[in-house]
Amino acid sequence: MEEQDGLRVTKMDAIPSAKEFTSQIEPKNVPAVFHKCVNDWKAFSKWNPSTGGLDYLQELAGSSTVEVMLSKSAPVFYGDIRNHEMVQLPFSAFIGYCNSLQSKESHASCSSTEKLLPPSTYTEQDDLLAGNTLEQIYLAQVPIMNNEKEEKVQLGSLIEDIQTPPFLETKTLASINLWMNGAQTRSSTHYDPHHNLLCVVSGSKQVDLWPPSSCPFLYPMPLYGEASNHSSISIDEPDFSLHPRAEHSKKHSQRVILHAGDALFIPEGWFHQVDSENLTVAVNFWWRSEMMSGMLEHMDSYYLRRILKRLTDKEMNQMLCKTSPSVHNKPYEQSDEHSIKVSGGDKLNDGNMLQDLKPSVLESLHKLVSLVHDRVNATDLSYDMEKTGSKKTVVSELYNLEDDLVAHIFWILEPLDLQKMFLAMVHHFPRTLEGLVLHLVSPVGAEVLTQKFDEMDQLNNEDDRNEFYRLFYSVFDDQFAVMDTLLNGKESFSCQVFKNVMDKFLGVKVQ
Repeated sequence: MEEQDGLRVTKMDAIPSAKEFTSQIEPKNVPAVFHKCVNDWKAFSKWNPSTGGLDYLQELAGSSTVEVMLSKSAPVFYGDIRNHEMVQLPFSAFIGYCNSLQSKESHASCSSTEKLLPPSTYTEQDDLLAGNTLEQIYLAQVPIMNNEKEEKVQLGSLIEDIQTPPFLETKTLASINLWMNGAQTRSSTHYDPHHNLLCVVSGSKQVDLWPPSSCPFLYPMPLYGEASNHSSISIDEPDFSLHPRAEHSKKHSQRVILHAGDALFIPEGWFHQVDSENLTVAVNFWWRSEMMSGMLEHMDSYYLRRILKRLTDKEMNQMLCKTSPSVHNKPYEQSDEHSIKVSGGDKLNDGNMLQDLKPSVLESLHKLVSLVHDRVNATDLSYDMEKTGSKKTVVSELYNLEDDLVAHIFWILEPLDLQKMFLAMVHHFPRTLEGLVLHLVSPVGAEVLTQKFDEMDQLNNEDDRNEFYRLFYSVFDDQFAVMDTLLNGKESFSCQVFKNVMDKFLGVKVQ
């Protein structure tokens, strides 16, 4: 994919300095892997379950109470509250859970969370936990340090075993969190509003990454929802009938495998799905990006409008340029009834412009005349439905260039060739031109046509511009009504573009 050429994940064996990270890595907003980044941590040697790490953690923080994620959709843990519960649990009980999974015999004999809680630790949450299998519990995002909500810190005693990587020493950290799972887990695909450094202390993680530009293919949850930073599709088994754009998601993704000691920089806005193997322990650091830190609140509405305008311009270009081969090569049957004969004359307004048309332009004119005769009643200019395959579509509801033959004909003609074709219609087929513009120009056709007019204006001198529009509008009884028709079509097209942007990037369906 072309846009990904500069978005490849970099892998580094040397740990960068704070200056190198801030000036060369962070500003690119592209993920980076740092091998052996946390090998010097005390946690790296002390927390490893295979070398007694669970007993060490039990002794160090067993008396703490933590919030665990409880999900019946395990091994996938979705971020929205409809798919999981947050349950208070003694950290010692969670360590017991991990110990039970470490032993095959214990794992086979233990079928519910209730069995790993000693009687002295029973709480009012027991009823919530009872009957759920051990694999449905995940210690996710438990604060070790939190500068934004200090009262939420649950495992502050672990901070002494962690060293902030040197390249983050100049950052104002928002939080440091513990992630720990006994059985295999998968996070749902999501992005974070902070820069993230994910450090694997023991075990391993597989991380699939998508750049923010892949948002349309991942169908984000609605912006007004509580899980707006999560994708609404299943990456492994997407339903293309509900999410057709998801078909393109995999070609935008990259995969990284993190082993114990590795760290991954995940820039804000990058979608990621994390798969963790059994008994994996990780720590992550979150901090605000320079852009978000420096964004002035009184500029928010301006930036929002600028960003939406940028996205709508990009969406408009895609809607106009993505045409299918079937449209380019659409069969057209010649009709003797509508054949066009070239007559003499070579001046702009002498009424004989057909001889000046290129063969390809003459063919386009033939097609348009035939379309108008087929679809517009010559008496009252009433129009039928436009046929797209076997499906009938009202012309006023066509928004994609590939769906509209008339708009496509306008699009492929050079501006001055289109101008000559219209002038030929003024002199030879004025009623056909009237029917074409009033009844066969769809919203996308109005956008294309007005863009072509703008291009003509750039190529003509003032006298020729004025003369062309005088002749063009002379075929209409009400010139202002024609202008309104074209402008209304443009506005309808722009409105549809905006709806597409809201759907693709914000998950909001605008009616």
